[in-house]
Amino acid sequence: MSDVTSEVQTFLDRLAERSARRREAQGQEPTWIAARRQAGAARFEALGFPTRRDEAWKYTDVRAIAQGDFALAEDAEFSPASAAALTLPLDAYRLTFVDGLFSAALSQLDGLPDGVTVTPLSRALEENHEAVGGPLGRLTGVEFSPFSALNTAFVEEGAVVRLAPGTVVEKPIILQFLSRAGERPVMSHPRILVEAGGRSQATLVEHHLGEEAAANFTNLVAEVIVDRGAHLTHYKLQEAPLSDLHVASIHVEQGRDSTYTSFNLNLGGGLVRTDLISDLNGQNATSNFYGLFYGQGRQHVDSHTVANHNAPHTFSNENYKGILDDRAHGVFNGRVVVKRDSQKIEGFQSNANLLLSDRAEIDAKPELEIYADDVKCSHGTTTGQLDPEAIYALRARGIDEQTARGLLTLAFAGEVLEAVGLDAIAERVELAVAGKLPERFNLAGLVEAAVSLGDE
Repeated sequence: MSDVTSEVQTFLDRLAERSARRREAQGQEPTWIAARRQAGAARFEALGFPTRRDEAWKYTDVRAIAQGDFALAEDAEFSPASAAALTLPLDAYRLTFVDGLFSAALSQLDGLPDGVTVTPLSRALEENHEAVGGPLGRLTGVEFSPFSALNTAFVEEGAVVRLAPGTVVEKPIILQFLSRAGERPVMSHPRILVEAGGRSQATLVEHHLGEEAAANFTNLVAEVIVDRGAHLTHYKLQEAPLSDLHVASIHVEQGRDSTYTSFNLNLGGGLVRTDLISDLNGQNATSNFYGLFYGQGRQHVDSHTVANHNAPHTFSNENYKGILDDRAHGVFNGRVVVKRDSQKIEGFQSNANLLLSDRAEIDAKPELEIYADDVKCSHGTTTGQLDPEAIYALRARGIDEQTARGLLTLAFAGEVLEAVGLDAIAERVELAVAGKLPERFNLAGLVEAAVSLGDE
């Protein structure tokens, strides 16, 4: 039991208020979704918020969330001009949410190809709740974490993405989550359900951002099913305002011959925690985890990943990099689990961290848990600072110290950024890492110079 009963009760009170208003507005809801919400609430009440006494949360203090007085958004109003200024410049299908509520005005789904549906969860529940009821909770249940249980208790909005077998989607599908500055902070609990049918191919972009003064709490759960032979690339670009609190739980189920590629790119948020689990359940399933977190000020960014090799002949590859400045704190915990009889698997994991300040901190814990004997697995982590000799060498070529540090930092991030297949996302991350350098120099030239520097 948690020792924050009063704090848990505050969230349960908000849930009761929301439930009463929902019944008043919509009448009796389907029994199955009411039962799911009740189960989530009961589980959350039993668990409470995690504390630093919990092994999985020993480096992350969630009191800022537990003690927060968060309302629930009542509307999805957001200036179209402001939204346009924040939006990624991508030719894409777009579903937009403001403080967790669907905004039809800021969404663009025209021209979706046959075999693809992208629907707000609220609409899917109204129109075809039986089709939603199967996937919702299939992977996470309510026991994935206290925050997953809390999300289930509040679940009412989010996105449902379905790809029929054999469907290839040429343009990215963007799920855009905007955080709005208001008189009172709000919380949202979006649920993302993705079903990629056999041999389908798509790119999903999950983008979190908002107004600079926003100080809200987002608690997201995503359940992703990648069927036999399907290929799904999932970008999570987190650029939330620095006062925002962001928790995400992502659970992936992979069938035979499937490929799931994750890019977890964290640039914003004051307190950020991401859990990513992939179950490789069929032979020749492959998961690729790429991560980059960049923290400054007092940001806290925590990344937990698990690759479960539940079948033989499965493959996982992970490369996470952290860049921390000022008094930022980063956490990386990556596990590769090889189940009994899962022979002939390959699981590789690498974590490297760059500290730009003597006050920045990183806690890194790569793990291998192996119950089979015919496997190829490796893991490793490194932490260091910029090489003074490399800075001196660049300055000797006439480059000022700020630019030299920017070049070396970009070179460090380059291994992950080179794998990013969408230029708009790579450039957004490069701008964050390079700071103000693009105003003074050609960014493409800087990146090219950084890459060549790394090759020397």
